[in-house]
Amino acid sequence: MKKSACVSSLLILLVLSACAGNPVPKESAMRDVDYGEVRVTDHRGQDDLLSAGLGLAGLASTPRPFADALNPTAEELRQRAIQTSWKGIADLGPLGGYGTVYGGVPDVPGREYQAFARIPGARAPHRVLLQVPDHFDRQKRCLVVTASSGSRGIYGAIALAGAWGLPHGCAVAYTDKGTGAGYFDYADNSGVALDGRRAKRGEAELEFQPTPAPQSAGIAVKQMNSGDNPEADWGRHVIQAAQFGLAMLDRAFPAEAPFTPQNTKIIATGLSNGGGAVLQAAGLDHEHFFAGVVALEPNVYVPVHGRAMYDYATEAAIWLPCALSAEHFAKVPLARGPKGVPIPAWPLRCSSLRAQGKLSGNTAAEQAEQARQYLHARGWTDEAMSTAASTTAFDLWRVIAAGYASSYLRRGAGDMPCGFHYAAIDAKGLPAVADPATRAAWWADGSGIPPGNGVGLLGGTSVSTDPTLIGNECLRGLWTGDDHESQALHASIAATAARLPRSDLPLWVVHGASDGLLPTAFSSEPYVAWLRDEGRQPIYWKVPHAQHFDAFLVLPGFGDQHVPLLPYGYAALDRLWAHLYDGAAWPAEVPTPAAQPRGAGALERSTLGLP
Repeated sequence: MKKSACVSSLLILLVLSACAGNPVPKESAMRDVDYGEVRVTDHRGQDDLLSAGLGLAGLASTPRPFADALNPTAEELRQRAIQTSWKGIADLGPLGGYGTVYGGVPDVPGREYQAFARIPGARAPHRVLLQVPDHFDRQKRCLVVTASSGSRGIYGAIALAGAWGLPHGCAVAYTDKGTGAGYFDYADNSGVALDGRRAKRGEAELEFQPTPAPQSAGIAVKQMNSGDNPEADWGRHVIQAAQFGLAMLDRAFPAEAPFTPQNTKIIATGLSNGGGAVLQAAGLDHEHFFAGVVALEPNVYVPVHGRAMYDYATEAAIWLPCALSAEHFAKVPLARGPKGVPIPAWPLRCSSLRAQGKLSGNTAAEQAEQARQYLHARGWTDEAMSTAASTTAFDLWRVIAAGYASSYLRRGAGDMPCGFHYAAIDAKGLPAVADPATRAAWWADGSGIPPGNGVGLLGGTSVSTDPTLIGNECLRGLWTGDDHESQALHASIAATAARLPRSDLPLWVVHGASDGLLPTAFSSEPYVAWLRDEGRQPIYWKVPHAQHFDAFLVLPGFGDQHVPLLPYGYAALDRLWAHLYDGAAWPAEVPTPAAQPRGAGALERSTLGLP
């Protein structure tokens, strides 16, 4: 039986408000904390915190239909959101080994506390959530704090932080870090309320409520169209989520309050953008707020030492289609179409670059090899390019760059850079009025960055044999140019740079050697090198044969060549736990596991190379 309520009592460390519509500000130890209504729900019996009652088999299965597709309940949306997040991050396929070789999805009854929080000066809130298991260990007071991967919503790190923290008896605090699928549809002036259901502007506090615009403005996405640069505040989002978690623990266990960083160990962990967020937070912690940090495949930027994701994403969008046509990648999964023939659009990209004088080869093979060598000179390895075939085949480079350019330039839905915009589309990909049932499920089903779920990325194309090149070149020009727009974009990206963590912070970075989305050469390796140059001692695992998307390992031929990354994150967290609670010394170095490709069969423990 689920219940919801407003929490209005004075809580230590935070600003809370009373029930919706009657906010009462409170003084805070950190003045950048601001909360509204807090929604409290119980999850027991046929429901739980980790899988919403689905269990491992249910998470891996086809989503259940809503009883009323046009009006799904908050409980139905939550279950779908948890399932979508699990399936988007973890390999739950029959060969993947989840639940048998590593990981698990036990039944974890407990309570959730959820609210919208605000960073000072931000136009849009970030959603925060605390999960408190009934078996919370009051003797080993532990709070795991995390941020969503990619652009996902609030449950976007449940497969890492929830799956590890809840079974350990920890409470788990989440932030969507200013991302998520709280899409606002100008066609009916609706967004997403705190419980995940659609609501009109003015009817409820919304996850994202952009400035008014005509119906023709289409769809507005919080991360991309809020007018904020949320990535610059990811570290603050993580710290606010941890503060929210401490205050809600006070509420859950008043006899044992206050919960503070001095009596409750706070472990920060995240993957991808979430990994970058916890590293940003680590750089803001100079007062021993965090007990330890474990970051998986982080999107982390260190100026001079590394490359910004926007830089190499816009480069990849232009050059990788041609480079992947090279003979070197002939046997790479997703680099070829049926019968081993290059994807038709990719040799056409070589022709476009040849016509611009950027390539000199007279044959498609020569041009592709020249493009490959160009990327080599820019720091790309063949290993990174090989796995980047998946990102390229799914057109993710353009999708990422278009959205992030809008975020960095603080653009709304109607003035995104390079002619791009988001709009509801029909089954043929043409602009249309949003299907009501699809719209009702956006919060649960969406990844936070269109296209998908009936929302398209439109514009930025030409009528030609290479229609996406013009938009990609415009996006690239924002990085390479020197006009006021380029300067603004560079300033926003500079604001996302990681800062130096305190010298005694236990910190572990885990990254797949085959990551083609966030190559280690541009992200983790320069970050770790910088830390070591500054006298820090991070542990770094560059895991052989691991790549960015564990969820992609179910693709035929793709999983054969890789191993999942999640088990190595769990292992690092286990070592941190042993150090914090069992008295184990924190190692100066831990040898990287000798992982081997999974092969065509099911994953085996020995393949992971873990002790």
